[in-house]
Amino acid sequence: MSEMKTVIEKLRQIEEIARAGGGQKKIDEQHALGKLTARERIDRLMDVGTFVELSMLAQHQCTDFGMEKSRPWGDGVITGYGKVDGRVVFLYAQDFTVMGGSVGQAHGQKIASLTRMAREYGAPVVGLIDSAGGRIQEGAGNYSLIFAENVESSGVIPQISAIMGNCAGGGVYSPALTDFILMIDKTSQMFITGPLVIKEVTGEIVDMQELGGAKVHSEISGVADLVAKDDLDCLAKIKKLLSFLPSNYRQKPPALEQKDDPQRCEEGLMKILPDSAKKVYDMRKLITLVVDQGEFFEIKARFARNMVTGFARLDGRVIGIVANNPLFLGAAIDCDASDKASRFIRTCDCFNIPLISFVDVPGYLPGVKEEYKGIIRHGAKMIFAWKEATVPKVTCLIRKDYGGAFSAMSNKEIGADILIAWPTAEVAIMGAEGAVGVLYRKEIAAAEDKDRFREEKIQEYRQKFMTPFYTASKRQLDIIISPQETRLYLIRALEMLENKMIKRYARKHGNIPL
Repeated sequence: MSEMKTVIEKLRQIEEIARAGGGQKKIDEQHALGKLTARERIDRLMDVGTFVELSMLAQHQCTDFGMEKSRPWGDGVITGYGKVDGRVVFLYAQDFTVMGGSVGQAHGQKIASLTRMAREYGAPVVGLIDSAGGRIQEGAGNYSLIFAENVESSGVIPQISAIMGNCAGGGVYSPALTDFILMIDKTSQMFITGPLVIKEVTGEIVDMQELGGAKVHSEISGVADLVAKDDLDCLAKIKKLLSFLPSNYRQKPPALEQKDDPQRCEEGLMKILPDSAKKVYDMRKLITLVVDQGEFFEIKARFARNMVTGFARLDGRVIGIVANNPLFLGAAIDCDASDKASRFIRTCDCFNIPLISFVDVPGYLPGVKEEYKGIIRHGAKMIFAWKEATVPKVTCLIRKDYGGAFSAMSNKEIGADILIAWPTAEVAIMGAEGAVGVLYRKEIAAAEDKDRFREEKIQEYRQKFMTPFYTASKRQLDIIISPQETRLYLIRALEMLENKMIKRYARKHGNIPL
């Protein structure tokens, strides 16, 4: 055998060892937990035959605590690039079968280097996270390399983190610095401090899922954006999410061939609103009737359900949707809803995704609890996010739009390019009942028939000051339409705004009220 063949044979043997990860026993353990291995995940996410692995032969350099006796190839993480649906994507997948996917120096360097490459070459980066945490034997600082690149890449390229197993301690901050987090029901967990330490320090007894499972982070904390039922569903959701995002901030999101008539008038919209303004309905049904083929990809669907956020398409073009949902809390905006909407608005603005706002909101949620949580500060985030956003912004008033929420859901003064209203829209500082109680307090008290006088004034106030015609007369809205024309007018507005350009005052950056 020639020297070249001998060297190549040795390379193939090393590559085979590297691809075997922690060995068959560890792979079987992974499968027994209902999880795919890191390489199986990559194979199912990437287009067939496109993945190119980088730094396969990296090894840790630690010689303390007997670490020199075990130096597996790759150091517990697979990094590289390939294509997803024909588009270049950078990817890393932590391999739990190799040292529990723990993060040492070489491991951290590989992820940081990959993220930097993705940023410099203008392509998304996806992290498949499954790790025991920081590698104690190698000391601190390994995560910091990753954090720094996450921050540098923020707003430059899409960053997606899929928690496909454990993610604990300092490791949680890398996903938190990325644009989207996916979790898997009953399989993945995220927490700063694990159950054993919590029990030791506080005496609280809690298991890993109760502490940081998908249910917790998708419904209570708001950390997770999407929840999958298993590994395959998670990978499918990553592909779907990528289909709505451009490769970097210089590009527009990918448009699809038109499959739904842009001229379509949807008669079903005439039946959406209940016969009473005090009755509720599900705004998501309205959205599905308007967007292409009824396909709405909701983000943070289980968190702050009084606010709806997600992606869809109109005439093949990607849009981001922010909408109130009267089905929950009457659509009043609380602290969590403010945070949810603000984050989504800013994400869409980063990546040139036009924003549509569907409005039916009675105002900010009143009460001691919300005031103590800081609704003033949280609510201001939405106003800041809308005004700062330079992408096309179209607002559609459906029913109520009261008080400070008129600004928080994007009005003309806060930067909406086009404001469309249904004939049912009501714009006011507050509802007619509350306004009359303030304006006619003395007159009501003096009236012989208080209830009749109050009702007359309520109807008078509503008909004079709360109609869309009154709002249009003040040039606070642009067009009043029939409900079934909503899709048509939104598409026309977005076509007009296709080449929108905004110039900003020079500054380092704004100071959003975090």
